[in-house]
Amino acid sequence: RDESLNLEEYKGLAVLAAKLAKDQPGAPKPNPASEAATPARPTTAEELAFFEKKIRPVLVDKCYKCHSAGAEKVKGSLVLDTREGIRKGGDTGHAVVPGDVKASLLLKAIRYEDSDLAMPPKKEGGKLPDAVIADFEQWVKMGAPDPRDGNTTLAGKSLDFEKGKEHWAFQLPRKTPPPQVKETAWVRNDIDRYVLAELEAKGLKPVADADKRTLVRRIFFDLIGLPPTPEAVEAFVKETDPKAFEKLVDQLLVKPQFGERWGRHWLDVARYAESSGKENNIVYPHAWRYRDYVIKAFDDDKPYDQFLIEQIAGDLLPAKDETQKAWQQIATGFLAIGPKSHNTRDPRQFALDLADEQIDAMSQGMLGLTVSCARCHDHKFDPIPQADYYALTGIFLSTETRFGTPRFIQKNQATPLLALSDKASVRDAPPMPSRQLALLKRQLEQARKERDEVLAEAKGSKDRAVFANPKLIRSGVQIAMLEKLVDRYDESGRALRLAMGVQDRMFPRDAQLLARGEPDKPLDTVPRGFVRIVNTKPPPRISQGSGRLELAKWIASPENPLTARVMANRVWLQLFDTGIVPTPDNFGTMGQKPTNQPLLDHLAMSFVEDGWSVKKLIRQIVLSHTYQLNSDHDPANFAADPDNVLHWRMSQRRLDAECIRDAMLAVSGKLDLHQPDGSPVANSEGPVLALMRFGALTVERPVRSVYLPIVRDQVPEALAVFDFAEPSLVVGDREVTSVPSQALYVMNSAFVQRAATKKLNETTKGK
Repeated sequence: RDESLNLEEYKGLAVLAAKLAKDQPGAPKPNPASEAATPARPTTAEELAFFEKKIRPVLVDKCYKCHSAGAEKVKGSLVLDTREGIRKGGDTGHAVVPGDVKASLLLKAIRYEDSDLAMPPKKEGGKLPDAVIADFEQWVKMGAPDPRDGNTTLAGKSLDFEKGKEHWAFQLPRKTPPPQVKETAWVRNDIDRYVLAELEAKGLKPVADADKRTLVRRIFFDLIGLPPTPEAVEAFVKETDPKAFEKLVDQLLVKPQFGERWGRHWLDVARYAESSGKENNIVYPHAWRYRDYVIKAFDDDKPYDQFLIEQIAGDLLPAKDETQKAWQQIATGFLAIGPKSHNTRDPRQFALDLADEQIDAMSQGMLGLTVSCARCHDHKFDPIPQADYYALTGIFLSTETRFGTPRFIQKNQATPLLALSDKASVRDAPPMPSRQLALLKRQLEQARKERDEVLAEAKGSKDRAVFANPKLIRSGVQIAMLEKLVDRYDESGRALRLAMGVQDRMFPRDAQLLARGEPDKPLDTVPRGFVRIVNTKPPPRISQGSGRLELAKWIASPENPLTARVMANRVWLQLFDTGIVPTPDNFGTMGQKPTNQPLLDHLAMSFVEDGWSVKKLIRQIVLSHTYQLNSDHDPANFAADPDNVLHWRMSQRRLDAECIRDAMLAVSGKLDLHQPDGSPVANSEGPVLALMRFGALTVERPVRSVYLPIVRDQVPEALAVFDFAEPSLVVGDREVTSVPSQALYVMNSAFVQRAATKKLNETTKGK
């Protein structure tokens, strides 16, 4: 209708085309059963974790009694305990059709859209919560990933810790001498020895070096996420100093743009966003402080072990002054910014879900383990029992998470925020103009007056219908929204120094192990503790408080076999497009094995020996000969190693969403390199974001993309169309697609057209 297609409209064309083709006379009718049986693409680690965490527990608890091989009588010929069974369906049709929400009868049943199909039945607890139904809808949209084979046995396996420790990731990195190679002249550092040894063992040779123009562009985008200027390219091409590339690397590592580039990589892992997502997308106006903390940490080259400790327990660390104390408080925003279902009525359920989300982010992001898969049963693949999961749960249940949302209709969970010292040297959000603040206060006073009038009229009435008065509901919502907004500023309009984060509860407590993860099925109490399979020596004891500080130090210990490896692998992935462990968020038994474990261990150990310095690790990698190869095709190498696992060349990589957008702004001369204060979300009107009001504040801001507001389910189109990370999940490796909508965006986007027009006008004027 507006003579252009946005991304969602374009995607709809494919659905429409398929429907039209299907409806044509004589068109062959699809067979969903055969489609369901067709082998799908390999299930990703993220999809597997989603199924194990969100889907399998519900099926086991709510469905298997009547719809499994172990049921006394299988109702409706429907079995849901195997992948084949759930897709084939029963007497009424296919329970799940991957990717097709409308055709999946299971969704129709759990939504209670048809009384004849409604599941679970009322005698078994009735309709599932909206959040659970939303999880099933998302699962089907994902393609219904399901690792279950024909084995329907429900009994849990016994966990063998000794055998589990044989898995490579649960053993400490081993320091071995760099291997001997034949072509010693090719080697520039030890990384090259590990790479070349593998190539020579296969009878392969690396390709030639990248030319200078390619190399300078590569290092600019990799280290600071921006293209080099033409002048910078020409200067590097003409440089004759043999150490010119090394000097350029050192110059880029100290630029403030480095933290913006590499901080964004961690924000993917930290599932950073400025709203809650889920059913009610409530904004988090102070999430930007955590974003700035991450950028500053990478700019300052904060030791990675300290970086992790601060995000788990910064509030419990000593501080030399108010500034350090404030930054450490802000760091704990890592635990507060995750997605949440604020309309959950049961505070116990909300607390358990919150702890589960925190465990998931911590374990995947820092340890490369899917610990939260053990919430409802012993981990199906890794030696992680339920008891270990609830040992961690006790730590987070003993922690108060402050995310700062108001309480009003369908927003049942409310908390304050952390107050930062006025003496701390931290950035402030923009002030609110006095006129605007005065207007908000008048609106608040009017809403309170309206509420009081309704209550006064109903005084003494025993009719509860008075509380459903639309006028009372409207005024109540307005009061909650306006109070929260006004409370962010002092009388002069200055933004108060507030932050999302956590702090210890006054009375710590251990958690009870819950049968099938159900709050109403408590079993034994589990002492607070850690994941036992990871321990290489007796873990620290929790003597007082929540145990977060002990947890943080256990994670960041050099004796932890996972932590340094996981981060070294993340750095390698960002520079080579794939990790040495191709599943960066899953080092467990369902993750892929390292393609060169001696190299990974070398990087992990040198990382620790260099004081956990991310910049030194990056420097070591980019100064290797391996990093500086070109991307030329070699038939013999390709035949032996088509996926370039051995790094005989530099794999071709598409720029990510931020680099594409920032490069457009940079070459058009519109990019503003200054760090903005706060976020547009901080000044949005009310806790529930209005899309139409907010849309103009996204792409059009000429700041770097890392400073664009990231609202769950409303990611700016310039980022979403180029495979931006899903902000509700831990994403160590973004998907990369090449689809027509990307070309259409570049051709039709007003943002792109304005940038191109500005550059064209400048070029024409110069001539």
